[in-house]
This record gives sequence, C-alpha cells and structure tokens, in this order.
Amino acid sequence: MISFRQGCGLIDRLADTQSLERQEWIRLIRGRTPELSEYLFTRAREIRIRHYGHSIYIRGLIEFTNYCRNDCYYCGIRRSNRNAVRYRLTKEQILSCCETGYRLGFRTFVLQGGEDGWFTEERMTEIISDIHASWPDCAVTLSIGELPREVYQRFFNAGADRYLLRHETFDASHYRMLHPASLSAAHRQQCLWDLKEIGYQVGTGFMVGTPFQTAENLADDMLFLKRLDPQMVGIGPFIPHHDTPFAGREAGTLELTLFLLGLIRLMIPRVLLPATTALGTIAGDGREKGILAGANVVMPNLSPPQVRENYLLYDNKLCTGDEAAESLQNLDRRMQSIGYHIAVSRGDSLNLQP
Repeated sequence: MISFRQGCGLIDRLADTQSLERQEWIRLIRGRTPELSEYLFTRAREIRIRHYGHSIYIRGLIEFTNYCRNDCYYCGIRRSNRNAVRYRLTKEQILSCCETGYRLGFRTFVLQGGEDGWFTEERMTEIISDIHASWPDCAVTLSIGELPREVYQRFFNAGADRYLLRHETFDASHYRMLHPASLSAAHRQQCLWDLKEIGYQVGTGFMVGTPFQTAENLADDMLFLKRLDPQMVGIGPFIPHHDTPFAGREAGTLELTLFLLGLIRLMIPRVLLPATTALGTIAGDGREKGILAGANVVMPNLSPPQVRENYLLYDNKLCTGDEAAESLQNLDRRMQSIGYHIAVSRGDSLNLQP
C-alpha cells in the first residue's frame, strides 16, 4: 500500500513528466483510495480543460455488421454464438445513417463492426469514398479489426481519417487467456503501428477488469499506451455476456475504470478520451463521472433502431435513451448539468504527430 501523500506525489509527477516506472504504476493502481481518486480527478480535469475547454466531442456510431470471423471469449458477437441475431446494413442504410447524423450535428462517423468477410476491401472502399465525397467536412473513423497493412492504406487513400483498434491487453499470456490461438497480442499491436505509420489518427485501449487481469497487466497497458502515443484511448469496464465462456465472471468496476481514465489523461494530456457506452451501462451516471474523471468524448448510436439491440457485445448494453443519437439534446442537458457542453465539430485530437 501507499500513503495518500505518496500517491499524490506519484500523481503530481505523472502530471509533470507524463511518465512513471512500471513498479510505480503497479503501486499507484493497487494503492488507490477514494481520497486519492478525487485528487487525481481534480488534476485530470485541470489538464483536460487546459487543452479542450469544456467541450464534449460527439461521434456518430454506426454498427453496420455483427457478423464476425473471430471467437473472442468475452464477446457477444463471437463466431460461435448461435443465439446472436445477425445483420448487415446495406451501403444505402449506412449512408442514410450519416445523413441523419449530419442533420443532428455529427461531424464524425464511426463505422464499427465485427470482422465480416462479406464487407470486402472493394465494398468498404466504396462506402468510405461515398461518405467522404458526400460529407467532406466530416471525419470517417473505422473500427473493423485486424487487416493487412495494404488494406489499411487503401481505406486511408479512400478517405478514412481515423482507426480504432483496442489492443485489449498488452501482455501476450493474458491475451491468450481472452482469445483463441488464431489471434495474438503481437499481431494486434503491429496493426496499430502500421496504422500510425500510414497516417491515421489512431485509437486504442483495453477492457478494465477482464478475467485474469492483474495490476501488472494494467501497468504494462499504460507503458504501451505511452510508447504508442495514440490520438484516442478507449477504455471501459469488462461486462460479461451470457452466451460466452465468461458468462459467470465478475464485471469490471466503475471505480477502477474512472481511476485509469484520470491516469491516462495525465499521461497523454491532449488525447481524446471517451466516456464509453460500457460506463453508462454499468452506472446510470457513468458517463458523467467519466467526463469528470478527464474524458471528453461520447459516442451516441446512429445505427437504425431495429438493429441496435442485436449489436450486443455484452449484456444490458445501452442502445436507446441517451445512448441513441436522437436524444442528443437530452445528452447535452446532462453534460451541461456538470458544466460541459456538446460541440458540433470534427473534434480532431490535439495529440497529433509533429
């Protein structure tokens, strides 16, 4: 354990230098207390407001397919889940989602889906090109998994600006506990380096509280984030899904997720940091607490209402109410209640390469 004074000292040094040693990360994560968390959140808010003011950037999430070739042990749309109600959106449906989102004030569209072979390189290139041509003042973000570098390059050339690919866990042995043998931590990390070299604004991240996760694993995740220096980091609590091998496992906690959000804000001050849907799922005011811990992005759902409940990565996922893009005004009111406001802009990361 560490004392409150020692913990504050580590937090202050992180704020000053954006760096800690591995053992210091472990001590800080293990030794956290409610009092230390409040001190951290105060420092994180100061830094977040210094760089981004009180603006909350919104992303229009379009979950366009829940088919996936992978069989990750924690995911509700894993290949072997025969109870999943599968769907694919057409190109016309995707463009309609963008049109609706643009009218609502979205200037970033996030195309997220499982690794679905039906959406070939040619089909995805056409979709990306059409979005880019129709809404040139908007950012196109992809979140469609591990692909060859040349495919990432083609999508970038077609108009994709950003790519989200959570590394999930840096540690190779922990990664194997969460994924089948066909997937590896090393390959996933190489995809992130490829994306960065191509010129994407890159987002990565990990789940908090996954089975077998240790403080050492989280320390390694923080060190990897520091090396990668991404433009966005998305973290959220692990929430089990009833049709997966981890159905009976305990969920990750709001408390630890918020603590790590604050630490990431201090370590990468200009990063984009979402208050995720999983935070809002695990606690009614989870996203507000995420913002107050240093986050500055929310991702309402632009998917057609009839398919939202089928993109079920974990149980009880929010897909209506304030999660839905149609409730943007209510979401803005909730943000204003804690002193923030939704901004109509692309909301590019300030953590861009020199």
